[in-house]
Amino acid sequence: MSIAKIGLGIVLSATALFGQNPPRPAFEVASIRPSPGTPPQGVAAGVRINGAQIRTSFLTVKDYLGMAYGLKVYQISGPDWIGTDRFDIAATLPQGSLPAQVLDMMQTLLEERFQMKFHREKKEFPVYALVVAKVGFQMKEAEPLPEKPDARATQEFTGAGSNQGISMNLGPGSSFTFSNNKFEAKRINMPNLAGTLERFLDRPVVDMTDAKASYDFSIDVTPEDYRAMLIRSAVLAGVILPPEALRVLDGASSPGSLFDGLEKLGLRLEARKSPLDVLVIDGVQRTPTEN
Repeated sequence: MSIAKIGLGIVLSATALFGQNPPRPAFEVASIRPSPGTPPQGVAAGVRINGAQIRTSFLTVKDYLGMAYGLKVYQISGPDWIGTDRFDIAATLPQGSLPAQVLDMMQTLLEERFQMKFHREKKEFPVYALVVAKVGFQMKEAEPLPEKPDARATQEFTGAGSNQGISMNLGPGSSFTFSNNKFEAKRINMPNLAGTLERFLDRPVVDMTDAKASYDFSIDVTPEDYRAMLIRSAVLAGVILPPEALRVLDGASSPGSLFDGLEKLGLRLEARKSPLDVLVIDGVQRTPTEN
């Protein structure tokens, strides 16, 4: 064999080797099970991650897709059941991996186990833009965390809701509660605040403040607004409510006391239209493949 042919063979072998796509990040082992049912005290859901495992409970496929691809549930289009059927996931991370790699692993898991096919597109949405009012921030900036959290430390992101109110642990150290006609936030940044507010409103909220800090604050709302906001949050979470509860939302306007409270903090919600990314599910299997 000539030297030229040997050289060509080496080049072709190298091209075949290095031209292949690297394997996708994936959990070492993972199980997906239907959630056992709505907890007796209301809706409870959460994510717990440590250096070795991830465990999630009572989340819909839309919730998982939103987490994996960094989208809100209104940015995901597919069959109705992906927003109602709930699943628990228990997965083991490969040795040496970090919690930051979990999202890529979750993408692989969802696409493979649910036989999912999708495409992306842009769609214009009516939104509320969260902006800084002319008076500037009037909130108390949260004290810095005493030390930088260990990337391998256990992280929890949990939430629970009932007719008595809603609480969310946005970790680390960030949380909000909505109960007793009051919205209270601890160490919350503006993107998380926008995501929290849209749980109670009739359209998405997009953070346009460019603020980098986290804040502590509370907002009082009227009993009428509190009831409507609580019902709307339950509907958005996929909770089945009786017709008499849903009638509260008929013709309901935006909760004025919430808007007024935000104004006192130096924030405004402005109605706008904005193009947002949308994940369109072209095909998905309702029952995940065997674990």
